[in-house]
Amino acid sequence: MILVIEASPRFDMGQLVATPGVLEVLTHHELLGALLRHSRGDWGDLDAEDKQANDDALKQGSRLLSAYHAASGPKFWIVTEWDRSVTTVLLPSEY
Repeated sequence: MILVIEASPRFDMGQLVATPGVLEVLTHHELLGALLRHSRGDWGDLDAEDKQANDDALKQGSRLLSAYHAASGPKFWIVTEWDRSVTTVLLPSEY
């Protein structure tokens, strides 16, 4: 038996963009998986306080930030702007 869990996105991510550094370290599958997690409110490797700040930002219309790690090791961020016009995937060094 296969269990499929579908969850709708919790917010609009707008235009999706990724930096050159992210495109070098992430596979297509990792990138799409992380974007899916972000859109569903799985904020990744953030502490409880930052996760709560994101949950509050969903209600207040503020910027959203998730943090994840590529299979090859590097940490990367996903940032959705306050107006939900654009979501950027980037390495911390590219901020």
